[in-house]
Amino acid sequence: MKPIYLDNAATTPLDEEVLDEMMRFFKQDYGNASSIHRLGQRAREAVEKAREIIAGFLNCSPSEIVFTGSATESDNLAILGVRKGHIITTNIEHPAVFNACSHLEKMGFEVDFCPVSKLGIVEVEEIKKKIKENTVLVSVMYANNEIGAIQPILELGEFLKDKDIYFHTDAVQAVNFLDCDVKKLNVDLMTLSAHKIYGPKGIGALYVKQGVELNPVLFGGPQEKGLRPGTENVPLIVGFGKAIELIEKHKKNIPFIKKLRDKLIDSILIQIPNSELNGSKEQRLPNNVNVSFKGAEGEAIVIALDQKGIACSTGSACSSGSLEPSHVLSALGNKGHGSLRLTLGRNNTEKEIDKVLEILPEVIKDLRKVSGHS
Repeated sequence: MKPIYLDNAATTPLDEEVLDEMMRFFKQDYGNASSIHRLGQRAREAVEKAREIIAGFLNCSPSEIVFTGSATESDNLAILGVRKGHIITTNIEHPAVFNACSHLEKMGFEVDFCPVSKLGIVEVEEIKKKIKENTVLVSVMYANNEIGAIQPILELGEFLKDKDIYFHTDAVQAVNFLDCDVKKLNVDLMTLSAHKIYGPKGIGALYVKQGVELNPVLFGGPQEKGLRPGTENVPLIVGFGKAIELIEKHKKNIPFIKKLRDKLIDSILIQIPNSELNGSKEQRLPNNVNVSFKGAEGEAIVIALDQKGIACSTGSACSSGSLEPSHVLSALGNKGHGSLRLTLGRNNTEKEIDKVLEILPEVIKDLRKVSGHS
């Protein structure tokens, strides 16, 4: 039986149109994009076409797009590439930002981790209060990967646009659903990932506004203006471009995804006692459900649901394997062990959601019996 897949925040399935676009560059036009012969130049043309597609989506110049090996690498380049001054971020960032900032703090850099509200949203005033004369970078994610909370990026960008401070946002979870026009948002740096938008794994991008001074974190050849040395992964870059191109085509699915999300949230809170939604319901990604259940451990819920053909998670896939409570839910005042993240995608159906709502209450009831909670 095909599993019900509700872990789209961890990764999305590869779109068939994306795969078809990539195959030519695995089998036929497999040249190195830095080579001057025909095969190499065909590869170079494909890379630049993908760069143009992504630039068009972000409303920027193609020269401002840097391809990387992942969103984590893009985040690290944005954070570690500054190498000076005071940095401001939040206490609910993705580990790629949170841990990079923590690393800089250990090295003696000044870093402020702003708290968020109980709904998981940072207040613009909190950021303003932290600004110092030597502040060089503010990094706030566009939408949280665990609780789907949408941050006030537009307002922050408006405030920071006249300051001599770089503004970075990790937009990995936002790209499918929110406006990522970098000029409207007034961001200087933006992180993207292909495998969250039905593209391939192993390829990311960083928008770097013209004039932003970054130092590389890897060293090698001159590829990507020296900011990301190494032979370009042409098939994956092509797939990234195609996945971005398909976003507009699938935007019509967003209202249906939101309807399924609301059905899940409302039904869970009604059907299962002592359950609580984590994060704001209003300022939330259309596909994200994150609920805590008193008396049931998150990993146990995921395993029990997996045995019944439902794939989901407790939170960030990048934090799996850690027995520590989620730093995001801890920031909200929740210990996080009993949380479940269900993230929808364009392939989910109402029938699947009905099946989840039939199985989940029984799973929670059984786990609570085992743990001695009613």
